Amino acid sequence: MKKYTPKLKIIPLGGLEEVGRNMMLLEYERDIIIVDMGLQFPEEDMPGIDYIIPNISYLRGKENYIRGVIITHGHYDHIGAIPHLIFKIGNPTIFTARLTRAIIEKRQEEYKNGKHKLNIYTISHRDTIQLGVFKVEFFRVNHNIPDGLGLAIHTPCGLIIHTGDFKFDPDPIGDLPADKEKIKQLGKKGVLTLCSDSTAAEIKGYSISEKTILENLREIFKTARGRIIISTFSSLISRIQQVFMIAQELGKFVAIDGYSMKVNAEIAIKLGYLKIKKHAIISLRETKKLPDNKTVLLCTGAQGEERAVLMRIASGEHREIKIEKGDTIIFSSSVVPGNERTVQRLKDTLTRQGAEIYHYQMMDIHAGGHGAQEDLKEIIRLTKPKYFIPIHGNRYMLKIHHDLAVTCNIPEKNIFVADNGQIMEFEKNSQGYLTEKKAITDPIMVDGLGVGDISQIVLRDRKMLAADGMLVVIATINSKTGRLIQNPDLISRGFIYMKGQKRLVEQTRKKAREIIERQDPRTLPNYAFIKNKLRDEIGQFLYRKTQRRPMILPVVIEV
Repeated sequence: MKKYTPKLKIIPLGGLEEVGRNMMLLEYERDIIIVDMGLQFPEEDMPGIDYIIPNISYLRGKENYIRGVIITHGHYDHIGAIPHLIFKIGNPTIFTARLTRAIIEKRQEEYKNGKHKLNIYTISHRDTIQLGVFKVEFFRVNHNIPDGLGLAIHTPCGLIIHTGDFKFDPDPIGDLPADKEKIKQLGKKGVLTLCSDSTAAEIKGYSISEKTILENLREIFKTARGRIIISTFSSLISRIQQVFMIAQELGKFVAIDGYSMKVNAEIAIKLGYLKIKKHAIISLRETKKLPDNKTVLLCTGAQGEERAVLMRIASGEHREIKIEKGDTIIFSSSVVPGNERTVQRLKDTLTRQGAEIYHYQMMDIHAGGHGAQEDLKEIIRLTKPKYFIPIHGNRYMLKIHHDLAVTCNIPEKNIFVADNGQIMEFEKNSQGYLTEKKAITDPIMVDGLGVGDISQIVLRDRKMLAADGMLVVIATINSKTGRLIQNPDLISRGFIYMKGQKRLVEQTRKKAREIIERQDPRTLPNYAFIKNKLRDEIGQFLYRKTQRRPMILPVVIEV
């Protein structure tokens, strides 16, 4: 019999087949630590879904083995699932930096379980903590939110480096450069595995420095004739700082609009991450008392979100701000995949109203928080890992990162391009394996107050409604005889305009009447049977007539 040997398991519950839903487990015997607990924003084929969170089925029955949850930074794709999952796994201690902690606690207040207290312990990049068999050191990395942490996890099988989201920026705004020397020293100790951010693996060269962004934004601010409206991600603290730095330098005043933007700015000011003079912030109403060339509006909505500030301004629904000729609008963010058409329509609408548009494809006014190819190669050279696991990206990004690692002399057999849930195992002799074993990672969808109660069947129905609409067939039937009391009524939503399709409407009514009148009057009406026949036969009839498949909703009323 083969002798049992304990193994270190690395299990990604999300983040390796998509951008978002980042959550990774490290497990050794009866000790588990979790890195990040994020959400993923819905894709185009998920109508009505707010976001998706990781599936934690693997942790059922193992809650007592969880020694801690480490959060690398404060973006929602790394913290967004905490309110939904943390109490289901026993409310283990969360370890994270100061700004990230404040964002997590503020988000927790918005949920029904917000009255339950999170166990959070504040750490810095200088700390080391012991979690069961795992000793975790931290190192500073740059991202587009302060307090980004990389992890050096000492395990019984070797040292695991987890970069979190990172880039190397020699001139960050409101932050210090990444701690390359510490990363280099960790590399000298011998790194078993490097788990590295793949989000910008397609981009050649080095990531753009925030100093370059600052200089380009300053140039736009100087030349703008009227008001400046700048829209960006609410969590992009460095960009908020840049806007205030330039505004203060040029004698302009800034109003902030958008709930998440206000909340994050308030937290960052309180903790000292944003350095802003009190008089530099004004209210929206105060902007009306100032000359246009002294006014800056910093707001949400660069992704074209329906209820965000910039979309409400463009559609004329904003109470205080209307677009005027001469306004300058800056989209200081890249476009999240799936939002391209929405953002383009937003730009078109604003342009029609006379605004001058600037966006990241015209000039460098946005830098992502993720390392480009040369950054990714550099961290491989600094750490010199035996094994390499590309993380945080879809399969295409992971494959490009795989190819970059090969150019850095990592043997191809030592590069694990895994799927969500695929278990990677390491032995004490430093041997690693990408196994065929998998944890359950079926997506858990959040829709309003419902968590995990939306199935693929519901999504299919929603897509059908979006594509072909629905037709309600209402039949009023005598409960004693089973005969129709009047002609069936039809209600169309998203299928046909009934006044313009009178012939089809009458044909459909006639067909519905025929189906119902087939019922033998000598037997009691079978309403389930009638509904099924209406659904099936009316559906087939309409497809023959229109080549479309609306959802048929039969309603039978007894009188």
